[in-house]
Amino acid sequence: MSDATAIRVRDLVKTYALSDGEERMALENVDLDVAHGEFVCLLGPSGCGKTTLLNLLSGLDRADGGTIDIRGRAGSAKPVLSYMFQDSRLLPWMSVADNVRFVLDGRNREKHDADVAYWLERVGLAGRGGDYPRQLSIGQQQRVAVARALIIRPDVLFMDEPFSALDELTASRMREELLLLWEDLDASVVFVTHNPLEATFLADRIVVMSPGPGRIVEDIRVADHVPRPRDPDDPKVWEASRVAVRALGSRDGAASDAGEGT
Repeated sequence: MSDATAIRVRDLVKTYALSDGEERMALENVDLDVAHGEFVCLLGPSGCGKTTLLNLLSGLDRADGGTIDIRGRAGSAKPVLSYMFQDSRLLPWMSVADNVRFVLDGRNREKHDADVAYWLERVGLAGRGGDYPRQLSIGQQQRVAVARALIIRPDVLFMDEPFSALDELTASRMREELLLLWEDLDASVVFVTHNPLEATFLADRIVVMSPGPGRIVEDIRVADHVPRPRDPDDPKVWEASRVAVRALGSRDGAASDAGEGT
């Protein structure tokens, strides 16, 4: 494994038992490399194994075959990992500050208070630490989830369609803020989406997946089509997203499931 590689996956296989005693192969012989500090989007229709792959990489599930090797920034075999789900998964009985603090150990409370305040400010929620989740909008709750995911300064951040429940204006703002935070942290990101435009705006690379069983069918280097920094209103971003749409459309009619504008 190269020193520049954060994630190395080879021949990954995952199957699930069905109620009739048969098995369904969710992933078949998946190979994937992610460099340190790279932002990679997994793009594909529902059922192609995007979330399954994310769960295997993060350790939330176990593979039936193949290998996964993840290293920290300094080559550590015990990298710091963080996972952000589709919904915020905040604990309703805890304050906003305590929800962010929850992922930290119980020592050095004074330093933790400063870190929590810093990250709440970074996600636009300065002064809201004493509120409870019910007092926040869905978009604000997702901001808290972002702060909680980043406060541990992960080597690798896994994100499973974290903005899919937001209105497009809020989601657009969150994408721009995420990129600023990612650039500061220099973390590797693996981001699941079914939205080609979102993937094109965010990613260094778009890894296109196809179902039946889940497999990687194309690897698109976005900078070859539109360099950073990217303006979400730039027509070139939309034009570059068509490359991903065509990749989806060329595989078993997947584009009709993924949609060209969602």
